[in-house]
Order: sequence, then C-alpha cells, then structure tokens
Amino acid sequence: MAILQKHGKNSSPDLANVKESPADNFGASGCQKKWAESSSNWSRPVARVWTVVLLLGTCLLYCARVAMPICAVTMAEQFQWTKRESGMVLGSFFWGYCFTQVIGGYISDRVGGEKVLLLSAAAWGAMTAFTPILAHFCSQPIVSMTLARFLMGLLQGVHYPSLASLCSQKVVESERGFLMSTVGSGSYLGTLVIGGAGSLMLDLYGWESVFYVAGLLSVLWAYCMWKYLLKGEGENGPIITLESLGSRGTQSKLTRRNWLRLFKQPAVCAVIVTHLCTASTFFTLLSWLPTFFKDTFPDAKGWVFNVIPWFVAIPSSLFSGCLSDHLISQGFDTASVRKLMQFFSMGVSSVFTLCLCGTTTFPTAVAFVSATMGLTTFSHSGVSVNVQDLAPSCAGALFGVMNTCGAFSGVIMVYLCGYLIEATGSWASVFMLITVVNILGLAIFLAFAEARRVDIDGAKGRYHNIHI
Repeated sequence: MAILQKHGKNSSPDLANVKESPADNFGASGCQKKWAESSSNWSRPVARVWTVVLLLGTCLLYCARVAMPICAVTMAEQFQWTKRESGMVLGSFFWGYCFTQVIGGYISDRVGGEKVLLLSAAAWGAMTAFTPILAHFCSQPIVSMTLARFLMGLLQGVHYPSLASLCSQKVVESERGFLMSTVGSGSYLGTLVIGGAGSLMLDLYGWESVFYVAGLLSVLWAYCMWKYLLKGEGENGPIITLESLGSRGTQSKLTRRNWLRLFKQPAVCAVIVTHLCTASTFFTLLSWLPTFFKDTFPDAKGWVFNVIPWFVAIPSSLFSGCLSDHLISQGFDTASVRKLMQFFSMGVSSVFTLCLCGTTTFPTAVAFVSATMGLTTFSHSGVSVNVQDLAPSCAGALFGVMNTCGAFSGVIMVYLCGYLIEATGSWASVFMLITVVNILGLAIFLAFAEARRVDIDGAKGRYHNIHI
C-alpha cells in the first residue's frame, strides 16, 4: 500500500487533480459517505487489537484448509482411494471457493466485513470439526468428503473479500498497508503451524485429531470475536438481516460498457492470466506436496517437509515487500519492479521446481521445495499489487474476478495432476506441468504488464473513475 501511495502522489498531476475533486468521483452523496466512513474508523489501539485477531483468524483459516492435504495420504489408505479420487476430494474445495468471492465482498460492503467473517468462521470451523464424523458414518466416504470440501470452499471463499471490505471501512488509508500485510502473513503462519503440529498429531493420535483441533479452535476464535469485539451483537436477533443488506444506500454500479473497456486493456488481461497461473500452481503445490513426500520418501518425518518450506516463505514474503518498496523509492520504474518480482516468483522458482524431477535425497527435496515456495511469495509484490496500480477505483472487484479465475484453474490443475500421477506413475510430469504454466504466465506478464492507470477515460480529457 505504501508503494501505491508514493506513486499516487508523484506519478501524474492529473491524478492529483482527481483527488482534489471528490465530486467528480463520488458526487454529493459519495462525499457524505466518505466522511461518514472516516468518522467510524478504528482508533489505533482498537486497530492493533483487530490486527492480532484477524491475523489469528487467517492463521486458523489455513489450518482448517490444509488439514485435508496433510491427512490425504492416510485417509486414502484407510478408505482405499486412488490418486484420481484423492485429487477429486482435494480439488472440490476450489469449486466452492471460486463461487463466493464476489458475493462475499458484496454482502460485506453492506453489513460489515466483521459480521461475514464471524459467521463464515463459525461455519467452516464446525464443518472442519465434523469432517471425521462424516467420513466414518457415511457409507461412501469419497462422496461425503468431496461434498465437505466443496462446502469448505464456499464458506472460506468470503474471507479475503471480507477482509478487504472491513479494512476499507474501518482503517484509515495510511494504516491499511500494515494491517493487510500483517494479516496476510497469517496464511503462511497457519500452513506452518498445521504442518508441524498437524503432522505430530497425525502420527500420535490419528488423522481425526487434526480436524478436531483445527475446527474447534476456529469455532472458539469466532466465539471470542463475537463476545469481546462485537460485544455479543445478535443476542436479541440475527446478526445479518435482509433489511441490513440494503441499508448502505444507493451505490454506483459498474456498467457493462466500463467492464468491457477495462477488459480490452492488455495490461488488465495480463494481470488476470498471470494471477490465474500463479494461483493454480500454488494451489497444486499446496495440495500435492505432502503426498509427494510420502510417496517418494515414506520413512521421512512429516513435520520436516510440512514445516520448513513455510518457515522459509514467511521471511521471503516480507523481504520481497521491502525490496520492491526500496527499489521504487530509489526511482526505479514501477512496472519494471513488478515484473522483476514476478520473474523471481514464476521464473526462478520454476528452476527449483524442475530440479525436483531428478531429486533422490530427502534433504535436497526439502531444500528445492523450500526455495520454490519462498520465491513464489514474491508475487505479493508483483501481480497481486499490480492490479491496484492499474485500477485503484475498482481494484476490489477486479481482484475478485482474478481470484475466481485462479480458484477455478486450481480445481482443474489439482485434478489433472492426480490423473497424471496415476497415468504416468511419475511426479516429474506434475512438476513439468507446473513449470510450463509458470513460464506461460510469466511471458504474458513481461510482455504486457504496465503500471499506469487504465480505469480512466482519457478520451474525454478528464479522469472518470470506474465505480461499483
């Protein structure tokens, strides 16, 4: 966010004029709405409390999400699933995940992101805790687990749109970058925690314990947020009502003409395709790496390969943000910095992914996977931020489109990799597919990515922001 603010102030005097003329962007009612939102911002102490709470919530989100990939090998042995069936169970999560991105943000904008986060966390936490019960008491575990993962995707799909909505409503602009970057690191922390603790519980108490602990902790988190931060809101009635969905008043609508004009921009198409490639390869690695290590190195300790790569990813993500911020502050072109970060994320990481094809020792495999996952986090300073460079006035909606496409491609990639493993009997085909997808996305981004604003109508001689 700090990167964008620097360029927002310095990139163009015309853009500055847009900021100085709020009426052009919002109209009279829009100005009143902006003032009302600013008057309801959290104080700094409150914002710090929420930052810690949301960090913990995102951590638990990934604990619940990654529980199935960690337990997939053991469950497949117990229920006699093939690799293709395991891929179907793992991939069903993304079918649900891709359907609730936009609707999650839409509802959050009207009733408050904290309410959507609360209800969704309680639901997916309960679903996680009940997963072992569904598996054991259903006559067809493959059906119940596929359905459970689909519902998990539906419920967890609203998390990040709700975070973005909550941040825009409650946090002043100068502090949003810190909150979002800190909360976002919870994804790696959660994967790290469940990779270590989950692997130990899997070995000591069975796969069921992983789901019980992750689910119950998530429900406990939701209860504490409701009791102490929302002050028991909803005790005398529903937390979200039909009336509240329309209580935010009239909002601008993103017209079909503006959407078409936006999607005709090569830079926008490049961002969408690149994010699609990045997300699909990340989801594939997240889903199949535990199985790869179990199949290739059956005597290896699970906590090692489930912890070390994510332990590397956390400082790597923070380093990429600092590096990109430093380069831009030194006067380097923003588009060039974005491309450099994406080159590390998709280009250099692919080198280490290919090295996995010929890996024969466990320490070498862990080192290559750690390098791959660490470098992949550089996309947070590449394509993930580039969407805000291109379309700050509708970055949330555009990111929702990107994330939906990424989730949909994740479904296909996870299932396809399961088919390739079963058909070829080799993990090399999986790593080669990941490399090809990465190189394709990187080539498109390097060729067409820009950092200039495209959510403006230059033909009329003035800037007209696209609104939702």
